[in-house]
Amino acid sequence: MADHSTLILIPARMASTRLPGKPLADIAGLPMIVQVLRRAQAAGAGRAVVATDAPEIAAAVTAQGGEVVMTRADHPSGSDRIFEALQSLDPDGKVRTIINLQGDLPTIAPGDIRAVLAPLADPAVDIATLAAMIRKEAEHTDPNVVKAVGSEIAPGRLRALYFTRATAPAGEGPRYHHIGIYAYRRAALARFVALPPSPLEQRERLEQLRALEAGMRIDIAVVDSVPLGVDTPHDLEAARQALAGQS
Repeated sequence: MADHSTLILIPARMASTRLPGKPLADIAGLPMIVQVLRRAQAAGAGRAVVATDAPEIAAAVTAQGGEVVMTRADHPSGSDRIFEALQSLDPDGKVRTIINLQGDLPTIAPGDIRAVLAPLADPAVDIATLAAMIRKEAEHTDPNVVKAVGSEIAPGRLRALYFTRATAPAGEGPRYHHIGIYAYRRAALARFVALPPSPLEQRERLEQLRALEAGMRIDIAVVDSVPLGVDTPHDLEAARQALAGQS
């Protein structure tokens, strides 16, 4: 049974320079945003809702029986969009935990969506996220692969120290590929969206650095694999191949 104190929100918008209309791209007979929603529903971690400003996205989701909340078009980030959606869906404050799931991860495992909640069992943690050990040599130096740098505090658990597009940390040992899903305590999300963009966030183009620069604690659950993120036509074809026959 889904946890009513947890809300999974999937922000989606039509603007994409590299892949126009990305959320509606067909993957195994369904729009990509619906594929992501199906995985969120399968996770069983909470009510799953798409947050969008685009009527065509809303129509595609509702046509498949999914739930949508409409949001403003001027949000600078997905975090701002999900905060508006949270206030609209739960004005009484019953939801305590919010999962922010990117709408371009159509192959994410439902179990990994559940896994992002685990670090919040520690009351000192404000935000939780995921990472997987880098196994492909080229990813160590690829600036499109965001590296999560952290101190191991338990098997499969890191306390985040930094996120970067650079090759880090230096020296021998594992490096971790950050996965774009977050679980926030409600108060932490409210604090985060009220903060101005931080210098390192703007320099690295990584929103999560805003939280670290403000002294918020982010812990990372380590999972086995990285879901395919769809940003280009090549990614889209790979996702279609990965999910062929699973509609």
